[in-house]
Amino acid sequence: MRRAKGYQDLDENAGDSRAPAPPMPLPQEIEMASVSVVPDDTFTVTQAVNALGFGWFQVKLSLYTGLCWMADSMEMTILSILSPALHCEWNISKYQQALTTTVVFMGMMLSSTFWGNISDRYGRKTALSMCGVLLFYYGLLSSIAPNFLWLLFLRGLVGFAIGCVPQSVTLYAEFLPTKQRAKCVVLLDCFWALGACLEVALALIVMPTLGVHWLLALSTIPLLIFAIICPWLPESARFHVASGQPDKALETLEKIAQDNGRPMLLGRLVCDDSVGIGQRGRLKHLLIPQLRKTSLLLWVIWMSCAFCYYGLVLMTTELFETDADAGEESCAADCRPLQTTDYMDLLWTTLAEFPGIFATIFIIEKFGRKKTMASQFVIFAICVCVLIYNTNRTFLTSILFLARGIIAGLFQAAYVYTPEVYPTALRSTAVGACSGVARLGAMVTPYVAQVLLKNSITIATAVYSVAALVAAAACVALPIETKGREMKETVSASGL
Repeated sequence: MRRAKGYQDLDENAGDSRAPAPPMPLPQEIEMASVSVVPDDTFTVTQAVNALGFGWFQVKLSLYTGLCWMADSMEMTILSILSPALHCEWNISKYQQALTTTVVFMGMMLSSTFWGNISDRYGRKTALSMCGVLLFYYGLLSSIAPNFLWLLFLRGLVGFAIGCVPQSVTLYAEFLPTKQRAKCVVLLDCFWALGACLEVALALIVMPTLGVHWLLALSTIPLLIFAIICPWLPESARFHVASGQPDKALETLEKIAQDNGRPMLLGRLVCDDSVGIGQRGRLKHLLIPQLRKTSLLLWVIWMSCAFCYYGLVLMTTELFETDADAGEESCAADCRPLQTTDYMDLLWTTLAEFPGIFATIFIIEKFGRKKTMASQFVIFAICVCVLIYNTNRTFLTSILFLARGIIAGLFQAAYVYTPEVYPTALRSTAVGACSGVARLGAMVTPYVAQVLLKNSITIATAVYSVAALVAAAACVALPIETKGREMKETVSASGL
């Protein structure tokens, strides 16, 4: 640090006892150089990550995290294909079809806070490594389930493992410079959309010949790849600092500097100078006075977001079936497997996530996180209301395309905002809690999208519209806008 020109000049002048103090003021350049190096020779992880910038390290992490996200997407997309297939194979009822979806989300809800706690206590990498192995194992076992009850049990365990996947976004966001964070986290949704499209394309090829069990087995391939690459995942430098391991954090930051071709910062790595929370990873700390309002509102937003997103995914296949069966007498077994046209229309609506992602990137940086989420919820509510005027298949596909793009971008905007607003000591726990509450909404949505929709499309769409408008109000009421804000290491005494 003493190599800085201004600092060195000051020392030389101070150490020269023969020279009287100069009567004229210091030049401005020397003053500025002195100010920039005097404060304690320290830096924080946030300062280091911003200084080292976005480079090859973040590109590799994007691919690792994206693969995890893609595998999760495939396991979620298969739910809309699994129910009609099992209805024809095992003659299960509509309520049992809904249960196959609900049990996955129940596992996710029960495990989300568990995985968040593991991530905050033992590290993001540890939790994701366990998740990758368990998700592949239970996903493969579910493909050979001998009956409906075994399938329910194994899909519930798949859901339990999926509950850890949001921690990959936490790990990713903690390595991103402030300026690129929102853009990169939203772009991560491209992998989700890619996984959804891949699952539909795989179903189009596999289902007519090999059936649903082979589809379940082949869908685990990305999970196997992710489980294999987990040892190469970096651990969060923010986690190491928060857990009292600054040496390991420095090693990670040096790795970033090496991969990005940037000089490493000189000085001592410290935690932000603010008030800590005490023990890490405690769910009750999400409701301390500084965080209570934010946490409660985010839980409403996440619950509504998952309720609407997965509801739309499930409604898509149901509406296509209803449209195809219009004017026809249903057979006694009421079994109609998805046809090639259904898969193609499902693929088109899934592709809507890509323009939704890029539109969100532009809006979220220009208008901020709160306004973006609120406006997207309102537009989604309008789109869902329009579904009751289902005049033809082209109109239906177009509205579903628009609604899918909006809600996909909205979900990712929530993933941007949540890690930004919480401190490092609680970040994984907060994301896990939000994800767990979201699964509560996802558990309920099959009974609206698959059961209530069959009785009244008007009531079903009204439920989704009301949920979206309530969430829009919650977005507006959030106490802080995180656009351009640094990720905090701890909670300050005065608040967020």
